[in-house]
Amino acid sequence: MRLDDPWDDALASGWGELDGAGSFAPAGPPGPADTQRGHSAADIYLEVQRSGAFQEVRRRYRRFVIPATLAFLVWYLAYVVAAITAPGLMARPVAGAVNVAMVAGLGQFLTTFLLTGAYARHARLRRDRAALDLRWETQEMTRGIGR
Repeated sequence: MRLDDPWDDALASGWGELDGAGSFAPAGPPGPADTQRGHSAADIYLEVQRSGAFQEVRRRYRRFVIPATLAFLVWYLAYVVAAITAPGLMARPVAGAVNVAMVAGLGQFLTTFLLTGAYARHARLRRDRAALDLRWETQEMTRGIGR
């Protein structure tokens, strides 16, 4: 029974590996024996990539990441622009020696941690199970290649 690593880089295979004669095995495209086996790993991964389940995982990822990234960038740029264009506002005291700039700067850190937690929660609840199912399905399909 032969199990190929589905994550192995085909272009790097053969580097530093010895063939049966004691010399280095040539690295190159697969030979005719590989095309006679039916579906190759590349065909299987392309099939999975085109599947509705994979597209749904990507859609859910994009639905969270793109708006979250844009919101964080706007928030960060607003902080930088306010620091440059409104130094009087940023220097306004809030409590004692703490001013608006310090509160907004700490808010940047807090936003980063909150966004990280929200991303992890979103991944756990909406993508991880589907991605894991796709991974198992893909591995089962690639196991059949060597048989």
